Amino acid sequence: MIRRVSTTSCLSPTAFRSFTKWSFKSSQFHGESLDSSVSPLLIPGFHVFHCPDVVGIVAKLSDCIAAKGGNILGYDVFVPENKNVFYSRSEFIFDPVKWPRRQMDEDFQTIAQKFSALSSVVRVPSLDPKYKIALLLSKQDHCLVEMLHKWQDGKLPVDITCVISNHERAPNTHVMRFLQRHGISYHYLPTTDQNKIEEEILELVKGTDFLVLARYMQVYQLLSSILGSFSLS
Repeated sequence: MIRRVSTTSCLSPTAFRSFTKWSFKSSQFHGESLDSSVSPLLIPGFHVFHCPDVVGIVAKLSDCIAAKGGNILGYDVFVPENKNVFYSRSEFIFDPVKWPRRQMDEDFQTIAQKFSALSSVVRVPSLDPKYKIALLLSKQDHCLVEMLHKWQDGKLPVDITCVISNHERAPNTHVMRFLQRHGISYHYLPTTDQNKIEEEILELVKGTDFLVLARYMQVYQLLSSILGSFSLS
């Protein structure tokens, strides 16, 4: 993959802090300051876009956000080598009073139609329903622990439905105490019978939007029938 444009990734930590400070306090739309201390209604939004690669996509997406008084905090564009495909991810802040959530969907959908987009996904964590995720865990805990703490701090806006693992854990461990304290169920499923465990996992994750692999490396051997139904991260 080739990263064509990145407004933030090429900056050093010091330069990045300076950039974000400038973007909050210096950029203005419609004559109003975007300083979060002055405009407390600003909330973050995200947009992921996938379409055939043509000229003008970045300009159109940026203009859409700016025209509604939004401020882009980060923007990444990827174009696979020798393929006529365009991917982008934008992170921005906006005032939901000036840019209602439904109108945002319509505005991005208009752009999606213009460029024959294969995918155009808008996400506003503070307004949209939380995704439901199930965590598939192997023996090591560090990936799960990091995710749980981010979830606890509100940095991971999801609902964790359950944790499934092919390794048993003692009830007095840090992970098990954390899960019990927050009412998250833990399911130990030994990988002895491939068909049986696949059926059990399917039953446990009913109604779940995403399966998240926390170093669970056996998914391709065990979940052959699920791969087309879930987004694996």
